[in-house]
Amino acid sequence: MDSKNLNQRRTDDPDTAATATTMNKSNYKSKKDMRMDMAKRGLRSLAMAVAIPVSLNLLAIYLGSTDNYPTGSSKPFWFPPLWALRFICMASSFLMGLSAWLVWADGGFHKNPTALPLYLAQLGLNLIWDPIVFGAGAPWVGLLVSMGMFGTMVACTRVFKNINPVAGDLMKPTLAWVAFLAIVNLKLVFH
Repeated sequence: MDSKNLNQRRTDDPDTAATATTMNKSNYKSKKDMRMDMAKRGLRSLAMAVAIPVSLNLLAIYLGSTDNYPTGSSKPFWFPPLWALRFICMASSFLMGLSAWLVWADGGFHKNPTALPLYLAQLGLNLIWDPIVFGAGAPWVGLLVSMGMFGTMVACTRVFKNINPVAGDLMKPTLAWVAFLAIVNLKLVFH
């Protein structure tokens, strides 16, 4: 092909500029629109990452009973009321979901393949603790579950902190809560 016969398209031609503008508006998204779409997807994924563990924890609380929790003068002064215990368990699930989302957003479940199984193990142990201790009335089994929950939480904290330091720091209150929960469970064993 002979390059001498080729003409360069002029951009100052009104017909060409109008066609390019129309094509840009109808076929391509601007950077602002693309950022808005990404932000919406991020908020949706964050809502799902937090809502799923919290709703599963609500289901576990619903399945658990209150018959095996000491009331009145038979419980020690440092025992939280049952509603506070369950509320803090839900807050712990919220923080765990938020931490897992932060790790997921950084691509941590692909970078470190042990992160997801540890999170799922911790979530599963957290969900079965309430029905075992309060529903089935088996505090010995609940003590084993709470010890397993503490171990998986420590491992999960270490893995998450290597991927995203903020996610690791968000797990520290839940780690303290699980340690306190194990002490409450130990007292329930000897009650």
